[in-house]
Amino acid sequence: MTNSLRPHGHHRSPLPPAQPPADAVPTPRSPRASTSAVAAVGTPPGAGPAKQRDAFFDNAKYLAIVLVAMGHAWEPLKGQSRVLETLYTVVYTFHMPAFIIISGYFSRSFDMRPDRLKRLVTGVVVPYVLFETAYSLFDRWAGGDENQAISLLDPWYLTWFLIALFVWRLTTPLWKLVRWPVPLAVCCALLASVSPEIGDDLDLQRVLQFLPFFVLGLVMKPEHFQLVRRREVRILSVPVVAAALVVGYWAVPRMNTAWFFHRDAAQELGAPWWAGIVMTLALYGCSLLLTACFFAWVPRRAFWFTALGAGTLYGYLLHGFVVKASEYWGWFDHGWLHKPVGEVLVTVIAAALVTVLCTRPVQRVFRFAMEPEMEWAFRRDAAEAARERAKAGA
Repeated sequence: MTNSLRPHGHHRSPLPPAQPPADAVPTPRSPRASTSAVAAVGTPPGAGPAKQRDAFFDNAKYLAIVLVAMGHAWEPLKGQSRVLETLYTVVYTFHMPAFIIISGYFSRSFDMRPDRLKRLVTGVVVPYVLFETAYSLFDRWAGGDENQAISLLDPWYLTWFLIALFVWRLTTPLWKLVRWPVPLAVCCALLASVSPEIGDDLDLQRVLQFLPFFVLGLVMKPEHFQLVRRREVRILSVPVVAAALVVGYWAVPRMNTAWFFHRDAAQELGAPWWAGIVMTLALYGCSLLLTACFFAWVPRRAFWFTALGAGTLYGYLLHGFVVKASEYWGWFDHGWLHKPVGEVLVTVIAAALVTVLCTRPVQRVFRFAMEPEMEWAFRRDAAEAARERAKAGA
């Protein structure tokens, strides 16, 4: 099947079978063989070391996290620029879906094996607890909100992705068991989009409404990524993205961009319940189309930034402190930043910042929070102990 997907006149080798990056954890996460936090944005916890990393997926994760950072930097500026708000809307249509699809793709081997559950805890749950606490305290200190509570049930700002990844990964065996996982996940998402009673606990609206992208990643195979890498797809993606920008420019003053965040039910956005189903399905279609265009142009060979794809959890969680500090301390209030030159400068700075935060020196400093060993907290796996005894006896 893979060979049949080669473009005419091009003898491009298919993508190799999915191999978890050598450094297990959105993730969101150095060719170094770590085993926890880095798996959260695209590497299954407990997947074991791989022979080599796939440059395509590392490139995709890095480019997606750069788009995430740029989108957050645009948010305080977009209100005075229709062009910037158009870019913001188009980017928000696909950057998290792309990220989540990759996370699902690399979660295919997840099961309830003890070592994988351990890595899920150390690579997702522990960073969630630490950063949810840190962000809440930062909001009190820098933002001046003395009423900001520290609540692990109410994810604040960026930490929603970690709790979502935890829930998605835990349910992975179920999605691998059912006959039609993607349609079932879509039904769950549509029900959530018309159910304001769900509330804000664990940000379940986003967990459920983004769930179909994770499940889609679970069922994808290497040849599906090869399909979008065909030359004709890359060519077609150019007018598709151009059309998306035109439609976005038209739609920006006419629609509520909160639909793109998937964090509210239709009724909470002032729309009738049926609009939740229509808008959610329409946005899923747009998201998948633009995500395919994004994957079509992700490079397959290694570049200087490829290794940074393994550290995207660091960039994801740490850049939020800088973005929030910029808002709290009025860095975006300078008038010249709201001009085209200022907007370009902010975009470049955001991309450079998240790039630096994905590097190895930063990973070494913050590894205690994102990739803790925590051997003291877990019982030793009996099977692993038996293997070590057998090895020692040999």
